[in-house]
Amino acid sequence: MALKRIQRDQLRLGMYVHAFDGSWFDHPFWRRGFLIQRESELAAVHGSGIDTLLIDTSKGSDIPAAAGAGASRKRPAQAEAHDPRTEAATQVVNRSKEKVRELFDAARLGKAVESSAVLSVVAEVASEIEHNRRALLRVLRLKSKDEYTYLHSVAVCALMVNLAAQIGLDERTAAKLGTAGLLHDVGKVKIPDEVLNKPGRLTDEEYALAKTHSIEGYRLLVQVEGIPPVALDVCQHHHEKMDGTGYPHGLNGEEISLAARMGAICDVYDALTSNRPYKNAWTPLEAITRMRQWQGHFDPQLLFAFMLSVGLLPVGTVVELRRERLGIVIEGGRRATRPKVLAFYSTRRRRFTRTELTVAGDGRFGDAILAEVDPAKWGIAQERIDHFVRLGVPWV
Repeated sequence: MALKRIQRDQLRLGMYVHAFDGSWFDHPFWRRGFLIQRESELAAVHGSGIDTLLIDTSKGSDIPAAAGAGASRKRPAQAEAHDPRTEAATQVVNRSKEKVRELFDAARLGKAVESSAVLSVVAEVASEIEHNRRALLRVLRLKSKDEYTYLHSVAVCALMVNLAAQIGLDERTAAKLGTAGLLHDVGKVKIPDEVLNKPGRLTDEEYALAKTHSIEGYRLLVQVEGIPPVALDVCQHHHEKMDGTGYPHGLNGEEISLAARMGAICDVYDALTSNRPYKNAWTPLEAITRMRQWQGHFDPQLLFAFMLSVGLLPVGTVVELRRERLGIVIEGGRRATRPKVLAFYSTRRRRFTRTELTVAGDGRFGDAILAEVDPAKWGIAQERIDHFVRLGVPWV
């Protein structure tokens, strides 16, 4: 076996596809490995949502040397400049941003929020999540500081719909959660811009004022006909924490609704991965890693589901895989790829096994991750886990 990662547009007839990077629903094939023999197969890959893939040059053709050299210098942004999926997602984001701007400007002037306008944005975002998820989430991360207020709302809407799908909620419920995400920060129209966009640390008085946005948002939305109750809940409680140290009511644990717990995760993740007046954006993997370390802040099971929904897992995470195995994440996921997992332990035999490198997936493409696992419950010392992380396995 001689594996090589190439760009989608480098694929040619006669090459053997070993595996696709990215989620299984971004490409049109159910097979894991096959030879490209027909123009229709080639066209299907070129028109798909994947960016990169692995070919096996021992079973098919290789790329020309000149093409390989050129590909290594090609910047990802150039490759995506005219990608139809990216362009479609960008159009949805731009339309949604302008509608949210209009909604917030109207609310700032004391006008009622139009529920029909909200529902139209949520419907378009939900449709794009279903058909073009990865491109939409990627485009939403590329927001400037000036666009943050409006695009943050669109991003949280998208992340809520995406998380709802991950945990198996129906489309109607997902749409209501998307509405909650879109409107969760509407109360910020009542907060002075000099506080919201202050480049330095807020004073105690300014912070107290900023925290009122959750209650102010609730007061705005409770007057609007057609806004689902879950949106009122998320607007008011997306800053509550599992240990009771959040605001405005200091709720803890099960006192916080599922929707509000979802909203807390989606809100913080998008905030951390966005450029703000007072901080630069963290990478998605850095944000997830930090969030996972904040004990008592988020629902841990829901946070793990969110990590799976965005295809990011911190290195060192121990997970349960299909076929009664445990694995450890040795590469957390990055642009156009999924997390890489090293399977190392049989739960049925309760013993270490020959290691096997795999990619995280949903079972149809890649290895399904069932849950996060505490290795101590299987008698596995943390030192052994740290050894696997240090050792690592090259992904070729």
